[in-house]
Order: sequence, then structure tokens, then C-alpha cells
Amino acid sequence: MDFLVLLIATGLVAGATYGLIAIGFALIYKATGVVNFAQGELVMLTAYIGYSLAGAFGLTFIPLLMVAVPISMAVGLVLERIFIRPMLGEPPFAIVMVTVGLAVILRGLIIVVWGSQPANFDAGIPTTVIRLGNVPFYPAQLIMIAALGLVVLAMWAFMRFSRYGIAMRAVAANETAALLTGVSVSRIHALAWVLSSGIAAIAGMLFAANFKLAPDLWFQGLKSFPAVILGGMDSIVGAAVGGIAIGLIESLSQGYIGEGMREIAGFIVIILVLMVRPYGLFGSRDIERV
Repeated sequence: MDFLVLLIATGLVAGATYGLIAIGFALIYKATGVVNFAQGELVMLTAYIGYSLAGAFGLTFIPLLMVAVPISMAVGLVLERIFIRPMLGEPPFAIVMVTVGLAVILRGLIIVVWGSQPANFDAGIPTTVIRLGNVPFYPAQLIMIAALGLVVLAMWAFMRFSRYGIAMRAVAANETAALLTGVSVSRIHALAWVLSSGIAAIAGMLFAANFKLAPDLWFQGLKSFPAVILGGMDSIVGAAVGGIAIGLIESLSQGYIGEGMREIAGFIVIILVLMVRPYGLFGSRDIERV
């Protein structure tokens, strides 16, 4: 029983990481209808930005978030203006390929600027073990889980009650109708990239604080993709639920089947979900966008 509980705890931490990254995927897809294959690289880039800020100014975690998240949002806006805005009106596949190219550029940029060696990310988070029952957690792990809950709550409130959130939902439902009612689609697209970059910064810095900071961090974006498929490409809540589910599936598969199952379990889920329920657990049935 203790082994099972430990696997569940490990899965929750990994799942919270996947969930935060998956929300970034879902936000951009919901607003633009395009899968951003550079989301993992965006997580990596914003984590390195946080790493540089922490090293330069000696910031602890909360002040670091207050500085790094707005800077990361600005980076997301710049990337959207340079790479995505000129592609408005082009076929979705062309925009997807632009995000693939952007991903490759960001990977190379990380190595050029920060080097290829892993680094310890000191975010000023205590390292004293906290026990919840018989399960040990590091504070950074609990913060990761709490961050997922807070981000989901904030995004739900934003989508339901804010003017821009309602406009984003309108664009997601019918872009042409939204245009006719005066909604600026290009502004909504930019907002999605800005919010996604801010969430990417939180996910990236917490992942680095829990594990390590290295140029292979982008791979977490690929590993988070099953969470988006499971939850639904256009569902923010679904992305979070899918992340937790994938984290638990990976952890339990590793514990009871074998080490190699952790790397493939999520992608097995993708295949099964696409065969049975291609729009995901919480996604819209009428999704036809790329």
C-alpha cells in the first residue's frame, strides 16, 4: 500500500507539470485553432529567463514569479508578432509548420545563450521534506500541484467573467461571427500567446526547481501532449485533468509494469483516445481545426 501511495504522489507531481504545460497548448488552440508545437520550447525559454533573473538579482520564488512572468508574457507577444501574426489568413497547416520551425530556433538559441550543460535552478524554495501522512514531499512539489489548481481557477474565471475571456470564447466558437461583432481576432490571438507564455514560465521554473534545468526541457512539451489529447484540445480544465491522469498512468505503469513504460504510456493513451473519443474527455465534438 505504501508503494502505491508513493507512486500516486509521484504521478500527481508529474501530472501537475503536464497539466500546466497542456493548458498552454489548449489556450492557443482554443483561440487560434492551431497546435503550437513550440510550447515545450516556450516552457524551456521562460525557465531559462527565470534562471538568469534569479542568478542576477538573487530573487526568491515569489518575487521571481512577479518579475519573470510579465517578462515571459512580453516574450510571447514578441514571438506572436514576429512569427504568427504575418501568417494570419494562411492555411492552418502552414502556421503549424511555422511553430515547428520556431521550436527548432528556440532550441538552438538556448544552447547558444546558456550552453548545453544542465544547471541547478535555485528559486529560493526551501528543501525541507514535508510529510503528508506517510508520503514525503518537497515544498517545490507541493507548489507545483497548488500552482496547477490556481492557474485552472484563474483561467476558468478569466474565460467566464472577463471581457477578453468572453471574446476568446466567441472566437473559438465562430471566428467569422466574432469578427462581425467587432472582436479583434488578431488581438485575441496575441492574448492567447501572452497568457500561454506566462503559464509556461510558471511551469518551466517549477519543473526546473523540482528536477533540473537543461536544454532537453523542451521534451516535457512533447510528453504533455497526451494530456491535451485526453482532456480535449479546446478545454483548459480538460488539459489539467488530462495532465494529472497522464502523470498517474505513467507513474503506475513504471511501478507495476516496468521502467520503459513511463516513456510510452502517455502515447499509448493518445492512440486509444483518438480511436474511441477523438475530441477528448472535455473537448467539443465539432473540432475540425488543426
